[in-house]
Amino acid sequence: MKSIKNRRASHEYYIVQSFEAGIVLQGTEIKSIRAGKVNFKDSFAKVERGECWLHNLHISPWEKASYFNHDAERKRKLLLHKHEINRLKTKVDEQGMTLVPLEIVINEQGRCKIIIALAKGKKYFDKRDSLHQKDLQRDRERHED
Repeated sequence: MKSIKNRRASHEYYIVQSFEAGIVLQGTEIKSIRAGKVNFKDSFAKVERGECWLHNLHISPWEKASYFNHDAERKRKLLLHKHEINRLKTKVDEQGMTLVPLEIVINEQGRCKIIIALAKGKKYFDKRDSLHQKDLQRDRERHED
């Protein structure tokens, strides 16, 4: 099982709840994902007209595709159950949360799934505090050995 993680997400946001969703891809996109050519920078998910869409996820064009290649930053449909989409929409609308992609996973059957999270943005001082806690934890582990 191969996965590509969004390392900035835990630094920028408090993760409240995560969901696993399918993602609608074109043939050259899955080949680029398997090669690891994905950039999560500024990507987010949004509920529009009862469907969940992933915006600004950069999947690099596949080198060997010629004119059959895909648009690198097109919006991609996420496959979720209707009740999950409704729950996400109410949380985003009422509580001011956002939907951020955490990681892309290719499972044993070769299916590509994306793990999205309901998240609340961190303030600048929260980010500094979490970095400080991370440094302290690293020092503790270093002194145990």
